[in-house]
Amino acid sequence: MEAVLYVSHGSRVKEARDQAEHFLHQVHDKVDVPLWKICFLELASPTIGEGIESLVEAGATKVVIIPVLLLKAGHYYKDVPDELEKAMRRFPDVAFQYGEPLGVQERIIDVLVERIESASTHTGQEKSVLLVGRGSRNPETKEAIESMARRIEQKIAGVVTDVCYLAACEPSFEEGLETALAREKSETIVVPYLWFTGILLQSMQKKVTELQEDHPTLTLASHLYDHPTMVQALADRVEEALETAGELKV
Repeated sequence: MEAVLYVSHGSRVKEARDQAEHFLHQVHDKVDVPLWKICFLELASPTIGEGIESLVEAGATKVVIIPVLLLKAGHYYKDVPDELEKAMRRFPDVAFQYGEPLGVQERIIDVLVERIESASTHTGQEKSVLLVGRGSRNPETKEAIESMARRIEQKIAGVVTDVCYLAACEPSFEEGLETALAREKSETIVVPYLWFTGILLQSMQKKVTELQEDHPTLTLASHLYDHPTMVQALADRVEEALETAGELKV
C-alpha cells in the first residue's frame, strides 16, 4: 500500500504549524492516496521517524517522502536523508521514494509578482523590490534567489530588485533594507520568499514596522502560503514522486 509523508519545516509558532497543516490538507485533496501524514523536521511533532512508523503501522509498504521545501539546501541534502536512512534500516521491507523541493519555477515567480503588485500602492511608478530568502550555506540557494530576482525585473517594468537573506548568506536583511531604501524609488516592497509564517516572518514584520515612520512607502508583501499555484505546485511534486519507478532516491 502506498502512503505519502509530507515533511514540513516546523516552528515554535502555532500559527506556522497551523498554516502548514491547512496548506497540506489542500494539497492532498488533489492526491489519490488515502494513506498520508504530516510530520516536521524540527520544533514540532510528529518527527519524520514517528511519521514513518505511523504509516507503516497503518499498512504502508511504500512511503513517498515529500519535502515541503522551496529550494534544495541542507535540510534536503542531509537532514531528511539522515532520517530516511534510519527508517530504511528499521523497516527493510518498506520501499521509500524521496521527492523534490519546488525549486525555481516560472509559475512561482508569477506568484511573487502577484504579491508585489498586491502590495504596491503606486501603480506605474518605479519600485524598489527586496527579495528576502531564508538563506543557506549551499551555493544553490543564492543562485536560485538571484535568478528569481532577475526574472522579477523582467516581468515588472521599471522595478529594481535586490536580494538579501535572513541567515547564513550575505547581504543580511538589514543590509538589504539599507540598499533598497537608498535607491529612493517611489516605494520599496519587501518580498519574503517564505512559505509559512513563523519567527523569521515576525522579525521581518517588526523591522519593517519600525522603519515605516521614516519610510512611509516601505511595504511588506504577503508570504507565499496557500496561493492556489503553490498548492498545485506541491501536488505536482507528489504525483511526480508517486510515478517514479524504483525505491529510495537520495
